[in-house]
Amino acid sequence: MSGVVAAGFFDGVHLGHRKILEGADAALTFKNHPSSILRPDAEPTLLMTFAEKEEVIRSCGVKKVIALDFTRELASEPPEKFIEFLSSFSKIRCGADWRFGKGAKGNAEFLRARGFEVEVVEYAEFQGERISSTRIRSVLKKGDLESANAMLGRNWSVLGEIVTGKGVGRVLGYPTVNLKILNTPPELPAGVFEVSVFGVKAIANWGYAPTMGEDAWKEKTLEIHFKGDTPRAFDDIAKSNQEKIEFTRFIRQERKFATLEDLKRQIKEDCEKVFN
Repeated sequence: MSGVVAAGFFDGVHLGHRKILEGADAALTFKNHPSSILRPDAEPTLLMTFAEKEEVIRSCGVKKVIALDFTRELASEPPEKFIEFLSSFSKIRCGADWRFGKGAKGNAEFLRARGFEVEVVEYAEFQGERISSTRIRSVLKKGDLESANAMLGRNWSVLGEIVTGKGVGRVLGYPTVNLKILNTPPELPAGVFEVSVFGVKAIANWGYAPTMGEDAWKEKTLEIHFKGDTPRAFDDIAKSNQEKIEFTRFIRQERKFATLEDLKRQIKEDCEKVFN
């Protein structure tokens, strides 16, 4: 096979990754993060599942995704052996920090010395600093969706599955669709967010709903409320049972209210910020 291959882990497929993927015929990546094998205690929470990563990579115009399982055996192979995955391509595109082979001894210079044409793509920047998956995870922990989405080049999203609620939201006048997050739990602060579902703006609480006392969620759950009478949005989620939720803005941190009336007043204020 001839053509251009883009090499990297590509978690999040952010704007920096897109520069590497631009014009590539194929992408070479791993299904699991190398730290899951080499340093499991330091394995990062990934920004997306592998299926999502593959989908976004293909949306960049890449026709073929070569996905390797990162194993101890692969990690122990010398870089000369890893070259076999690249030998059928005429050109390799990568970032400056891309490494491969035992001891991470393989890099662009290693390949050039062995006759490969390699293009090292410059980093993309946001607000004067390099965009990286690590940086995006860091701003997500702070609830800074605007910065995260700007670096991703799209809204950050999760996949949720409907779970049965207790009907309290409907009693309060703010019915919700309740979702359990299926992929790696997002590193977001528990709180209220502006989200988008099927292109419809909505408001969501991500957390335990502590005001409910003994009826609070046992694990973090996403409760989504749509403005007004939006049966189609509810029905569409119910039909699919699973849906992608895009996060667009952090409104406030989750907190426990003294009474349901206090909670209701706060929800009203939150909705005014999102829908008005």
